Amino acid sequence: MAVHTPASAEDGDAVSRLLASTGPILSLDIGSGTQDVLLALPGQRPENWPRFVLPSPALAVADRIRRHTAAGRPVWLYGQNMGGGFAAAVYEQAAAGLAPAASPEAALALHDDPERVRAQGVDILSACPAGYAAVPLADYEPGFWDALLGAAGLPKPSLVVAAAQDHGHHPEEGNRVGRFKLWQSLLSETQGDPARWVYATPPAPCTRLLALQRGTGGPVADTAAAAVLGALATPEVARRSQRQGVTVVNVGNSHVAAFLVFRGRILGVYEHHTGLLDTDALLFDLKEFGFGWLPDEQVRAKGGHGCAFLAPLPPEAEGFAPTFVVGPRREMLQGHGQFIAPHGDMMIAGCHGLLYGLALGRVQ
Repeated sequence: MAVHTPASAEDGDAVSRLLASTGPILSLDIGSGTQDVLLALPGQRPENWPRFVLPSPALAVADRIRRHTAAGRPVWLYGQNMGGGFAAAVYEQAAAGLAPAASPEAALALHDDPERVRAQGVDILSACPAGYAAVPLADYEPGFWDALLGAAGLPKPSLVVAAAQDHGHHPEEGNRVGRFKLWQSLLSETQGDPARWVYATPPAPCTRLLALQRGTGGPVADTAAAAVLGALATPEVARRSQRQGVTVVNVGNSHVAAFLVFRGRILGVYEHHTGLLDTDALLFDLKEFGFGWLPDEQVRAKGGHGCAFLAPLPPEAEGFAPTFVVGPRREMLQGHGQFIAPHGDMMIAGCHGLLYGLALGRVQ
């Protein structure tokens, strides 16, 4: 396997050159619980860039819906496809007898199948009915960011790059199966090259990322890709992966994602639901995963998304034993790997990963 040395992890200059050519970049990592935000500014050290950890857009929508439910007002959702973390609040309103509704586009945030949405008590209507409170949906709202950055006296970005998890639209199969077909395609088409994991144009099934890109006008990526790119932006991880295979694990609020990395290439992807795993179960899966022994079907049978490999895994990777851990639930692996924090802030790892992925693409 050819050696591929990540440029910016080695000399620290690629992101600086990127910023010099673009101006300020707003980097957003949109998760289920938080959206992690970094405003990268030319001519400043990364440690001095403004950063925020805010409630996710889905949580903000859920709060708005619950306030309307408490006031006895039904809601009509409109706008774009986005993260569906507000769904419980919608179904609570339906259970309360308030008959929530959604536009056809907004309904995609609840489920790709409109009949499944209707079965949960949500009408699909193109216009807001009389007496309903209209609630907009979007993972990215330009007016919000203009107001926040302006109030803080910060410059408007020249470019917005954003990450969100997208199961994809797979009408002929389940979302978990479809998502891992997307991962397998990404691994094989890019040969695990992380420089191509930030999309100028996301794949057609990635309806959430497509909606996000329409909002930002900039590149987008999956949150799992942003996490592993953030780890690779850490010089220690990049250097270690040149000598032997390493495992990068992002233990998020809702999902665990793990990656096998060797000589700058990503050779395997694993995803599960954080709430369905304890430490012993995760350690078992990671060991089997590192040797390429973990069947995709076994992960899904236990409620996870699956796993995918760029086969065959090279024997010189030695089972990808060194483990580097990021994510807000990283304490799950306390004592079983090295916690890393790109530029000193673990919560902003995905934001740094997006910048690193953009810079890698420019280097190539």
